[in-house]
Amino acid sequence: MHVVTGATGNTGRVVAETLLAAGKDVQVIGRSEERLRPLVDKGAEAFVGSLDDAQAMTIAFSGAVGVYAMIPARFDVADYRVYQRQIGESLTAAIHEAGVKHVVNLSSMGAQHAQGTGVVVGLHEQEERLNRLGNVNVLHLRPGFFMENLYHSVGTIRAMGVIGWPMQGDKAAPMIAARDIGTYAAERLVKLDFSGKSVRELLGPRDVSLEEVTRAIGAAMGRDDLSYVQHPYEEAEEALVGMGMTTTTARQLVDLYRGFNDGLVAATEARSVENTTPTSIEEFAQTFAQVFKG
Repeated sequence: MHVVTGATGNTGRVVAETLLAAGKDVQVIGRSEERLRPLVDKGAEAFVGSLDDAQAMTIAFSGAVGVYAMIPARFDVADYRVYQRQIGESLTAAIHEAGVKHVVNLSSMGAQHAQGTGVVVGLHEQEERLNRLGNVNVLHLRPGFFMENLYHSVGTIRAMGVIGWPMQGDKAAPMIAARDIGTYAAERLVKLDFSGKSVRELLGPRDVSLEEVTRAIGAAMGRDDLSYVQHPYEEAEEALVGMGMTTTTARQLVDLYRGFNDGLVAATEARSVENTTPTSIEEFAQTFAQVFKG
């Protein structure tokens, strides 16, 4: 049995579907049985529980030959770093108590740093927790920026005709589609070909800047007037608070963007066949344009 946390999310769903397609027995974890139903209909077994419940997760992980572990993004919490710690400690304890031998852990580019990267520091801490486990083989995946995060720009495109983030627009970086992360994670869980504690960065097909991303999305939408605007950190934080985030969580997220501009959230591996994934920003832009049309 393979167990998938975050199974209704962008990467977890693909992990589960890919494992099922490979003929594996799969248990999917989520907070809602209804949201897990599409995966159950494809052959998965549902486990409804909260990731911060170590006892429940121990039951879920018992007998698993491999686990896809992740801390789902939830920016409606009072303190995101505290939330990450609660989930991370629970998952780590459950992996230990259940005797799991292989774990693929979703981390992030930049997670090698213990400070200066905002919410990614929480993923660094989770890597460290898992690394302290004896007799557990852990593969940490450190993908670049998710292309899907660009969906947060739909509102600013409608309102102002711009894509705006606090990140430098001309700074190229790895950007990756979530489905490519899920596919890679599932392939490694099928093979179980990793031992000890290891890291694999996933870098998308090529490095792109947000200005280039904006041009690609504009072309797909037929909007040659679409432009990129770099927002000051203070304005970005105020906007996030206006959207309902606490000041603490908003600041932690903005510190991620600051870490990118400072060069901390960056790839360390040379690009290779192993860490390059297929979905291009141009392909994603076509999907974005369809979503924008509604």
